[in-house]
Amino acid sequence: MSAQRNRGIILKSRREIELMRSAGALVHAALSRAEELVVPGVTTAELNAAAEEIIAEAGATALFKGVTGPQARVPFPAALCTSVNKEVVHGIPSDRVLKEGDIISIDCGVRLNGYCGDSARTIAVGKVSDQVRHLMQVTQEALDLAVSEIRCGRMWSEIAGRVQRFVEGHKLSVVREFVGHGIGQEMHEEPKVPNYVDRRHRQTDFALAEGMTLAIEPMVTLGGPEVVYAGRDRWAVCTRDHKHAAHYEHTVAVTADGADVLTDGRLP
Repeated sequence: MSAQRNRGIILKSRREIELMRSAGALVHAALSRAEELVVPGVTTAELNAAAEEIIAEAGATALFKGVTGPQARVPFPAALCTSVNKEVVHGIPSDRVLKEGDIISIDCGVRLNGYCGDSARTIAVGKVSDQVRHLMQVTQEALDLAVSEIRCGRMWSEIAGRVQRFVEGHKLSVVREFVGHGIGQEMHEEPKVPNYVDRRHRQTDFALAEGMTLAIEPMVTLGGPEVVYAGRDRWAVCTRDHKHAAHYEHTVAVTADGADVLTDGRLP
């Protein structure tokens, strides 16, 4: 089954999916450890150090470390992406100190025994405003909605359209420039997995099939969907209007019965 291809999409065997679940469980452990440390006064570098220790102890590789970006001036230097407040994705861990009322989106990917897992979550630093809490809740529910809608034979655009309508129904915006992706032995495989529908993505639409493994990751903002690259290293992607953003992600396998989440912490 792993040799079958659908428009460049590599279908995975049950054995391969279980290897990906092991990688996903490690990602879950690294994210959970980082989340435990999120309090006012901690630095994003400290969160990354904790995750790197867990990944190293497991004999795994941090997927993001050494990756080059389209506008980046240096390879990505860390295991985690730590994106705070207006940062949507790809924030570099540093000596930045988290403050009460901040939110931080933490993204982690690993390769373990040749297979990858990728997941993200957004965490409140102490007490946050009701508006920001609403942003986090809607983004998490958008991911949950996408996972719950997965069925073999369904076109992805149907699910993406439902996610977009759900988010926009709450007067929030879906980021367009960054989408989910296939995942397996490589972090980024076919297909592209958007959280919205437009003419360009309809041309690359795909039918869900058993054995597909997808990283589904809605990114949602309090303001408009437009983003810009920022920072000296040109890695962090921020909202153009400086409004807060949230990001949640799971690696998911498509099965005959629907979706199997591989980054929820369950072991094979």
